[in-house]
Amino acid sequence: MKTNFTEEQKYIRAKKKVDEIKGFYWNLLSYCLVIPFLIFVNLMTSPGYHWFWWPMLGWGIGLVFHAYGVFGKNILFGADWEERKIKKLMDKDKNNKF
Repeated sequence: MKTNFTEEQKYIRAKKKVDEIKGFYWNLLSYCLVIPFLIFVNLMTSPGYHWFWWPMLGWGIGLVFHAYGVFGKNILFGADWEERKIKKLMDKDKNNKF
């Protein structure tokens, strides 16, 4: 079933998606700044026990789920990666003419 959206509805959906993407990148930036700081604090205060692994692992798992929620299953290759790759290989094969 195809839904026809008005321009305003398209804008609202696009704005929401952009906000989700921005939220993910802010989360990623925070992770990249806070985790090294926690490692530094850990190594300066109690180098015998590496507790920084726990927040790094927990937040990292949350970050993976956040990425999946924002980008979906096509996070690594994009939505149409397979089709583009097949077309590229077929074009390459056609040009080489074995």
